[in-house]
Amino acid sequence: MIHETDIFVSPEEAGSEESIRNIAAQKLSVPKKSISFLRILKRSVDARAKEIRFNMRVRIYVDESPPSLLLKKELPDVSREKTVIIVGAGPAGLFAALRCAELNIKPVILERGKDVRNRRFDLAALSKNHIVNPDSNYCFGEGGAGTYSDGKLYTRSTKRGDVNSILETFVAHGASEDILVDAHPHIGTNKLPQIIVSIREALIRAGAEIHFQTRVTDLLIRDNAVKGVHAVCGDEEKEFLSGQVILATGHSARDIFDMLHRKNIRLEAKPFAMGLRVEHPQALIDSIQYHCASAQVDKLRKHLPAASYNLVHQSAGRGVYSFCMCPGGIIAPCATGPEEVVTNGWSPSKRNNPYSNSGIVVSIEPEDYKKYAADGPLAGLRYQQALEKAAFIAGGRRQTAPAQRMIDFVNGKISADLPHTSYQPGILSAPLHELLPPEMGKRLQDGFRVFGEKMKGYFTNEATLHGVESRTSSPVRIPRNKETFEHVEIAGLYPCAEGAGYAGGIVSAAIDGQNCAEAAVMKAKMKN
Repeated sequence: MIHETDIFVSPEEAGSEESIRNIAAQKLSVPKKSISFLRILKRSVDARAKEIRFNMRVRIYVDESPPSLLLKKELPDVSREKTVIIVGAGPAGLFAALRCAELNIKPVILERGKDVRNRRFDLAALSKNHIVNPDSNYCFGEGGAGTYSDGKLYTRSTKRGDVNSILETFVAHGASEDILVDAHPHIGTNKLPQIIVSIREALIRAGAEIHFQTRVTDLLIRDNAVKGVHAVCGDEEKEFLSGQVILATGHSARDIFDMLHRKNIRLEAKPFAMGLRVEHPQALIDSIQYHCASAQVDKLRKHLPAASYNLVHQSAGRGVYSFCMCPGGIIAPCATGPEEVVTNGWSPSKRNNPYSNSGIVVSIEPEDYKKYAADGPLAGLRYQQALEKAAFIAGGRRQTAPAQRMIDFVNGKISADLPHTSYQPGILSAPLHELLPPEMGKRLQDGFRVFGEKMKGYFTNEATLHGVESRTSSPVRIPRNKETFEHVEIAGLYPCAEGAGYAGGIVSAAIDGQNCAEAAVMKAKMKN
């Protein structure tokens, strides 16, 4: 027989399969030896009470053999099939390509950046030498922004598609099976590149085309229908022709928004958020969340992951909240162009760095960027750009980030010195309380005070604020038909995922990529 049940185990027991079997046998009142196999379906840490425990949902096979978990699927040969062009090789683009191939359509991926391995040299130049390559950085290149900025797989987009199929695809290409189990699954920046290579190799074996360092500069449109794209590949200009184009460029591809706006293709402003990235010692966050003295943290961490947090507050009618929290992580420079400083965060798979970081951001409303109203749907983007340039200037006109201790920021005081930071380009003391516009700065000050009440010890000058956290989501939406996924005015153009304003993270972007691919394939097969 097969049973599913919930069990609760101590941190020490959670690491012992023998202990979990004992507890499961007691729960079901069956002999332990009759349990032929036990599979953990979901696992989460419950640290609300003083006695910390793991909550587990388990499937127990009693005198029965389990089915095999995963088989890596080989894709059919699509080298001679009709084509769909996919602009962007982030999670949306890659999963769109996989779905096209599964449905016997040839995907042609055009990626402005480099392959996942060669991106590393440009990331090193950005961190160490303050050199920004506008086509190859933390945001652009094979794998997209998530590849070198964390690999978090948590999503609330369960109604948009099959989340488990996305996770299983990652496992089939080399991710740990833990991502199928953990409440907040995470691959880790150190492991994700090889998984991306495996997906690329599977696509190439199937006959897909992948063109790196190929930046799309224009859409070829006739009679309100897309016919292909114009792209620049080094010194060469090329046209790629297809009546189906999936636009999966990510929300940092501002040149795409500008190009669409110039062509009078409908765009819309959408809500977004901006703020700062805060860094604490990880041991401090562990001691707060696990209700222990700092001296006990090392002992607890033998059995528990680096602690995280999720904070929300309403300040003067706006949301102030944590975003992309990275336990045991590193703050990364995520600029995509000259004269801008952008911060984000990532964690390795073990989350074992000495600092935690998180974006703390404020909801931005149209009244905040009315100064840029002449830019129409791009007004919010211009507001974003202005703050990124202000951070660049305040940081000394390099990738150095302007920074301030947390209590100093709240009290409007310039920090005389700064703690060590994981942000490699370095930090420079600056009056962030003056740099940020009042609608953002005052709400952040209020939020930090309140968060200190919710998490005793969080509000501290041991915490450093880095400016600015600006790429939480797209300030622009490319509108599309809810049923066909096509742009509301241009047939055959499929605005997709984060860059189009329809997703927010690796898994939700991958799901949206699949959905757009299915729509594009259906239409491609209808045409002679």
